[in-house]
Amino acid sequence: MNTIALIRNRAMKSIRRILISSRNSSPFLSTPANSGHAPPIAGNSPRPRFNHHQPLQMHRIKGITQKVLGLPYSNFAPLTMPFILITSNRDVSTFKVRNCSTSVESRGHDNNFERIYVQGGMNNVKPLVVESSHEDVTDERNLGGEVNASVGKSKWEESDVEKQAWKLLQGAVVTYCGNPVGTVAANDPGDKLPLNYDQVFLRDFIPSALAFLLRGESEIVKNFLLHTLQLQSWEKTVDCYSPGQGLMPASFKVRTVALDEDKREEVLDPDFGESAIGRVAPVDSGLWWIILLRAYGKLTGDCSLQERADVQTGLKMILNLCLTDGFDMFPSLLVTDGSCMIDRRMGIHGHPLEIQALFYSALRCSREMLVVTEGTDNLIRAINNRLSALSFHIREYYWVDMKKMNEIYRYKTEEYSMDAINKFNIYPEQIPPWLMDWIPEEGGYLIGNLQPAHMDFRFFTLGNLWSIVSSLGTPRQNQATLNLIEAKWDDLVGHMPLKICYPALDNEEWRITTGSDPKNTPWSYHNGGSWPTLLWQFTLACIKMGRTELAQKAVALAEKRLPVDSWPEYYDTRTGKFIGKQARMYQTWTIAGFLTSKMLLKDPETASRLFWEEDYELLDICVCGLSKNGRKRCSRGAARNAP
Repeated sequence: MNTIALIRNRAMKSIRRILISSRNSSPFLSTPANSGHAPPIAGNSPRPRFNHHQPLQMHRIKGITQKVLGLPYSNFAPLTMPFILITSNRDVSTFKVRNCSTSVESRGHDNNFERIYVQGGMNNVKPLVVESSHEDVTDERNLGGEVNASVGKSKWEESDVEKQAWKLLQGAVVTYCGNPVGTVAANDPGDKLPLNYDQVFLRDFIPSALAFLLRGESEIVKNFLLHTLQLQSWEKTVDCYSPGQGLMPASFKVRTVALDEDKREEVLDPDFGESAIGRVAPVDSGLWWIILLRAYGKLTGDCSLQERADVQTGLKMILNLCLTDGFDMFPSLLVTDGSCMIDRRMGIHGHPLEIQALFYSALRCSREMLVVTEGTDNLIRAINNRLSALSFHIREYYWVDMKKMNEIYRYKTEEYSMDAINKFNIYPEQIPPWLMDWIPEEGGYLIGNLQPAHMDFRFFTLGNLWSIVSSLGTPRQNQATLNLIEAKWDDLVGHMPLKICYPALDNEEWRITTGSDPKNTPWSYHNGGSWPTLLWQFTLACIKMGRTELAQKAVALAEKRLPVDSWPEYYDTRTGKFIGKQARMYQTWTIAGFLTSKMLLKDPETASRLFWEEDYELLDICVCGLSKNGRKRCSRGAARNAP
């Protein structure tokens, strides 16, 4: 059998370069320059395929293979032979490639990061499946092993409620070609119209993934990360327009399609927002994917997944999408309504706190996981600069307590100066009457949104909790946020933890802001509903700040009601007394959030791997521009002196 190895002298560094070809195919993937890692490897799994709503539309892989191998574009033709892996120590391993149909072309003007797409129709595109005969290659047998949806034995004693929850969670596991790849959003046997609740949502799977990891079961999480990474490269189109490269899907579904009369195969069918209500791209999906990738390494001790070439490339693509320069004057991400957990119109367009907290966390994760090479210097510098600017922006301008409220109450407007105090021209009349008496003396929180002449004073729970977990807020601000939750327990927790936001929009404000959304009526769903899945994030924040008694109180409250109420998605009314009017039963992230909270409380030391402490390097970075750009004070100084 013929073989080929293409080597250039200038490429012979401590980097692995791969040229892949197979019968009726052209090369699939070249290891990105400076990555130093091999391509994805799978075991003897069935041959999966990818599905797409437009099977005749061609998709492309845009790589740098010609540049890496030093080939002119005219000479880059399909090859019909096996490939050789060449390493820096001249060890050579031969692989067999099965049924790949892809192509590679150069992206000559891409100065930022590698771009990857998938080419081919529904019937001829398959993920790379490589069989290795060399022991040095990273073992990826979990992708092709036997189905193992069950989890390991717990090292703690479990209550009957926990045992029931684990059984339900295992029943929600989705398999693809015999391997677990995620959990469905809800698994209610009585639901005859599941809509998209029978899909695997990226954000919904996070508490499930943590529950499995804390229990010692990592295969399903690894498979999820790798399969969603492959879906990232799909072309996404709505009315002939495509969003930026690097977008992760909101969800995916495993479907079975007929190839001919006798053959049927499973395919992954992703939704990037083109099928979602309102056609909104899921901004938070990529951020959660990065956060989960770090959590996988922290809880398993295995960082080899993070270092893979394809994972590094996917990580860079998400960062490239988020860090792209635009017209905005602020370091916060500008998004449309419905681009996160609150995926319906709720007046959060602009710079919602939830997105900023997840963005900050994802940047900190990326700084830990990026493989340092000459090609990543600019990216790491951009991450550091954005982290510094974002933390200052949120701490300084989103924070409100009694002192800040009084300052806003006395704001002068229409200031035109670099020394302006009211930089965003906020009118004091915007302060809602309910807030005057609601905010406690010893507490505070980060507001929901900030734009020119607009402050959204609603309390958004996820954004505030994740600001604590990621240290986006200062230590004093984080403690004050938990003080507020404790002081306003009846409002934010009530009969079921926790309110997604407070207070609810009602009357004319509800009609204007939501468009009279019948699902987001006052104190229901996203409009002041109570969501048990937020429990695990509350628990993590409490453990970090040494306030475990608050988490234990909330978990005990949920443990009494959730199994009796069949694990609903959300609760309605001002105090969360009633099950949501359209809530799905046996909601997976409700179940997983409860289990994760219980395990975090039993093992605070392991929980500490999932949050971040204050990063004093960022405090130092921030100081560099204070004397030049008109900023007279910086919240980082207060943070450094905080207890």
